[in-house]
Amino acid sequence: MAYEETLVSITLDADASIGIYTGVPGQPGSPAPHGAKQYHFVKVTGAHTAGLTGLDEKAVGVLQNKPQSVGAASTVAISGVSLVVADGPIEAGDNIYSDAAGRASATGISQNINGVAIESAGGAGELIPVLLTL
Repeated sequence: MAYEETLVSITLDADASIGIYTGVPGQPGSPAPHGAKQYHFVKVTGAHTAGLTGLDEKAVGVLQNKPQSVGAASTVAISGVSLVVADGPIEAGDNIYSDAAGRASATGISQNINGVAIESAGGAGELIPVLLTL
């Protein structure tokens, strides 16, 4: 489903946790499975640099593209509704935290709420729309 608002984003350099070569599926030299971190929560890890958030950390945004190397441009959504990879079952309306791999989690132990689930997810790996509250 589409949402009628503008997704606001910034561009930061990718660190080693998100600057991963994925190549073209099925082509020689492409890794299998593709380990891209698109639609995962990210944080600032250095000067003008982004990387995956850790368990229950506050995110700066959600990675929107697949940077192919360290230092490549990473587009980070900082406001609006973004898709995020779920780490397990999530109900619409749940507060969303980051798990240890930067995925959306409905369980958190701190005040680091990164968003609110707009729809439910049945299990790990599903993409769900999240209203960012960064």
